[in-house]
Amino acid sequence: MTDISTMTSPLSLGIDFGTTNSVVVLSHPDGATETLRFTFPDRDTPSDTCRTLLCFWQEEEGSRIIQHEAIGEAAIDAWLEDPAETRMIMSVKSYLAQKSFRETQVFSKRLTLETLIARFLASLMRAVKLDPAQVSVTVGRPVTFAGDMPDDALGEKRLRDSFKAAGFSHVSLAWEPEAAGWRFAQRLTQPATILVGDFGGGTSDFSVLHFDPDRPDRTRPLGHSGTGIAGDQFDNRIISNVVAPLLGRDCTYRVMGGEPLPVPIEWYNALGHWHRLALMRTPRTMRDMEDVCRTVSEPDKLQAFIDLVEDQQGQSLYRAVSAVKTALSHADSAELVFRHGKLNIRHTVTRSDFEHWITPDLERFNATIERALNNAGLNAAEIDRVFLTGGTSFVPAVRQLFIDRFGADRVDTGGEFVSVAEGLALINRQNRVMENQCA
Repeated sequence: MTDISTMTSPLSLGIDFGTTNSVVVLSHPDGATETLRFTFPDRDTPSDTCRTLLCFWQEEEGSRIIQHEAIGEAAIDAWLEDPAETRMIMSVKSYLAQKSFRETQVFSKRLTLETLIARFLASLMRAVKLDPAQVSVTVGRPVTFAGDMPDDALGEKRLRDSFKAAGFSHVSLAWEPEAAGWRFAQRLTQPATILVGDFGGGTSDFSVLHFDPDRPDRTRPLGHSGTGIAGDQFDNRIISNVVAPLLGRDCTYRVMGGEPLPVPIEWYNALGHWHRLALMRTPRTMRDMEDVCRTVSEPDKLQAFIDLVEDQQGQSLYRAVSAVKTALSHADSAELVFRHGKLNIRHTVTRSDFEHWITPDLERFNATIERALNNAGLNAAEIDRVFLTGGTSFVPAVRQLFIDRFGADRVDTGGEFVSVAEGLALINRQNRVMENQCA
């Protein structure tokens, strides 16, 4: 690995700040890229990715209460050690374009969304031994931010402000799928029109680019589109069809002996989006759930849900669900196994069932691809190559969607988890070269 401390500043970086994972890539003057790796205690090998997690906890030191924090795998370790006394912050990127989310309370302090992200980013830079003030960074942004009715302008402003609050002095933004296209275009020697599908944890973006190796800027964007669904939504489908019924979603309860009422569906909407589950652990919500549990038709199921929330076991559940989704990319069936207290799940999920559940999401992907082509003024026959990146691109039904539309010979993959950050680093280096030429 390069000794970063000996390199001339400012360094050119690309940072893929993701809903689930974050990646940092360094671009060298010769155009080569280097993925900066993360090491965590009790992990045998370094990782190209850092989980986008931030955990806070407090410890008594003499007469003082000292607050600590950790990111990535270290955050998970701290949380698992004492779930009741820690605060885990997850999927903060999903809230960037949501006006309703401004701040949250961490122990005795109220922290804005920008502050939370800045704390994560500062720790991310310490992990790769870089001073954010001494780098030039290009950051990826989705074409459409995640969430209900996202305010994309607000999401972009918050993203910029978060990086500035973390100490970055030179910050620029680029479309995430365009960045993936830059990385892919390095393989091409002839002009080509490319469709890039970038599947993240919370958003899926599609970009049409024209690549010409003889042009100074090499890559020219033609059209974009995006949708606020991706890998997390696929997890949600498994949870909705397998887990939620076992936690009382289909039960009823009574108020003062009246007619049966459905259990509040908003609890299960939160269950289906793992970054929201931790927010349910408030005195008011827990009290409401306990009240419903007194008259619910199947109290053992709802009590299992209460225990899951109270004991902060959501992360363990989602790990089990995600493992099933991953296994289904390579096998015709996989077993979901999860135990906590009286909850004992052992359920075989078939690929055919899974593909049936995600059919509405595949239809949204198809519609979003069509918008990208329309925005570029092109049809499928005019696309020379298709490049897919991100973990969801491993799902056979997703890949088949592109094969059916463009043909297997035009669909390519590679660098599924680092290609966006590599492209961002290349864009940053190219922008700096052009700025120096204009100076």
